[in-house]
Amino acid sequence: MGNKRIDKPLTTPVQYLLQVLGSKWKLPILCLLSKKEVVRFNELKRELAGITNMSLSNCLQELVCYKIINRVQYLEIPPRVEYSLTDNGKSLLPILEDLDEWVNKQLEINYEKAPEIEQGGS
Repeated sequence: MGNKRIDKPLTTPVQYLLQVLGSKWKLPILCLLSKKEVVRFNELKRELAGITNMSLSNCLQELVCYKIINRVQYLEIPPRVEYSLTDNGKSLLPILEDLDEWVNKQLEINYEKAPEIEQGGS
């Protein structure tokens, strides 16, 4: 395939999961795409404060490669490219919602046991 990130040999499902979704921007991208049917590149860029064009482009390419999102390019001037979740990507949403719920519970547990973690103490 030519993409070093995708061509790495994997030995566990967790490694695969982290390869597919384990970057700073992929989950926020999926969250934005879950809220709207179709999103354009510049709209994603505006919503993801701090992301570079290169990082956004790379993340989108990888998500397309894994068939999590669709990319539709219209032959217009100026060019228009739209992104949306595939059925495969939509199937991730309940899992991500469960993961979000788990993280929120975990944060509560950690905060109850060690409030100094939240406040930056050690």
